[in-house]
Amino acid sequence: MRLGLFDSGVGGFTVLKKVIEICPNNSFIYLADTARLPYGVKKTSEIIKIAEEIASWFGCQNIDAFLIACNTTNAIALDVIKKNLNVPVFDLIGSAASTIQESRVGVLATPSTVKTKAYTNAILEFKPKTFVIEQPCPEFVPMIEMDNINFDKIADVASRYLQPLVREEIHSLILGCSHYPLITPVLTEILPSSVKLIDPADSLSLRLKSFMDSKASNFLKKKNLVDLKFYVTSNQKNFPNKAKHWLNVFPEVNLVSLQKKGCVS
Repeated sequence: MRLGLFDSGVGGFTVLKKVIEICPNNSFIYLADTARLPYGVKKTSEIIKIAEEIASWFGCQNIDAFLIACNTTNAIALDVIKKNLNVPVFDLIGSAASTIQESRVGVLATPSTVKTKAYTNAILEFKPKTFVIEQPCPEFVPMIEMDNINFDKIADVASRYLQPLVREEIHSLILGCSHYPLITPVLTEILPSSVKLIDPADSLSLRLKSFMDSKASNFLKKKNLVDLKFYVTSNQKNFPNKAKHWLNVFPEVNLVSLQKKGCVS
């Protein structure tokens, strides 16, 4: 299968890595909208416009399914993506919410995601009596996207963000931005050992695998082959180094414009 996924930057690597582990032998197109990073502090109208442009671009890529690897876009514009793409769409928030078992849940997310209460609403739909507390983390994404990450500074910021959640004695913590699993070691050092970390990419990958298994006869299977194509909207030269750091691959990266109308060969 040919799968498309996107994020504002490297955060979607956490989703890509999990999907490759659970659903190998596929082709992947990864788009990073680096020109407009970060998404998490943008207005709703901006995210909707971005979602329309991304859906339009992927509509020209001959994909079989689409993975939303950006929680902010997921929270604000899932309906926009689904409306503008003619393939199955797999999202992080709904996938994670359907698996929650704990009664007291914390969520770390971008300010834009927290503002929508998308995680709270989705969790309560599946488990109405759950206590959910969401914490906005505006500083995380810019810090994670830096070429030289200062993990000590991230730890200081993380301690501040996590304090309100720890005080509420949460049982599990959802990493509600795809960038955040990249700093899991920092978070586990601060959190009580009893708190379960939840990466929405896990449940998204399982949903995708179930879909692919049901459609297996419709697609040719490739053995031991993962085809990766990377596209960015800026910083083309720096992106291969980031892919090498987080994914252990050094890919060719193509520069694209999402504002161009129609399919360009």
